[in-house]
Amino acid sequence: MTPSADELAEEISRHLEEKDQAREEALALTRVVVRRSGAAIRSVHRGELDRALDLADRAGEDLAAILNLLKEHPDVRYSGLVDGAEQEYAEARIVYALITEERIPHPQEVGVEMTSYLAGLGDAVGELRRHILDLIRLGRPEEGEVHLAAMEEIYHLLMSLDYPDAVTKGMRRKGDVARSLLDRTRGDLTNAIGQRRLEAELKEVEERLNLKDTP
Repeated sequence: MTPSADELAEEISRHLEEKDQAREEALALTRVVVRRSGAAIRSVHRGELDRALDLADRAGEDLAAILNLLKEHPDVRYSGLVDGAEQEYAEARIVYALITEERIPHPQEVGVEMTSYLAGLGDAVGELRRHILDLIRLGRPEEGEVHLAAMEEIYHLLMSLDYPDAVTKGMRRKGDVARSLLDRTRGDLTNAIGQRRLEAELKEVEERLNLKDTP
């Protein structure tokens, strides 16, 4: 039996109501993921690694809840609604691995869409620069060399992906930003290490002169 217009309207309305409800709940959770991911990155910089890992884990659980909410609504899932949350979460996971383990985590380990992983990887370059500047301020510039190498590795990875922006979602621009950050950080680190070595040499000369003056 062919449904009436009223029956069709009721069925369609019910479907759209479910979709809208799922979207609203997912949207609220994306804000939580972004907030927790950002807090995780800040905790890494403060050296609060247990807290950083806990926040990243909780953000991952929230992200899984979002995907579960939207599993019956792939149009909402892939509308861009989740992209920001996935990118922030990916950045948090990548920054944690880069700074605490000195490695780039595999996309499957992070567990997000590939374009979100790449966006998080590109944004992690800025966090590596921040970490290197912190090391310089602490008088430990030599420790920044391994992180500078990671910045360079990420930059070359991003620039090797020669695909249209429609596929990579603006990865070329992130690569350009990474290049600028890399060049500035290399200069900052080179100057800091050179200054530290000069200070060490001057101190050594001073100590030798003091020894000569000692009766």
